[in-house]
Amino acid sequence: QVQLVESGGGLVQPGGSLRLSCATSRRVFGIYAMGWYRQAPGEQRELVALITSDGSTNYPDSMKGRFTISRDNAKNTVYLQLNSLKPEDTAVYYCKMSTGFRSGSYSQHYWGQGTQVTVSS
Repeated sequence: QVQLVESGGGLVQPGGSLRLSCATSRRVFGIYAMGWYRQAPGEQRELVALITSDGSTNYPDSMKGRFTISRDNAKNTVYLQLNSLKPEDTAVYYCKMSTGFRSGSYSQHYWGQGTQVTVSS
């Protein structure tokens, strides 16, 4: 089992920045992926950014340019830097870890409780 705890959300004005953190309860070894997702009211949860155990990052086209995912292995923490925020970025942001990689897919998935990001003047 792995517990994930997000932090760093809050209220920010349009054009502002936030850095979200996702701390894992323990170091995970082997092949894994960690991602940030977001869900706005009435909308489906969507992928924001992904980072794998080899350090590769991936962003959906709609998320490229303003958001950056990174990690600090020493702190067992993954970050999401949000820049040039817009009101439409308002959502609950969730962290997800996927482990148990075998035959091209992950078998275990863990979610954090989410952190609210509100972009408003």
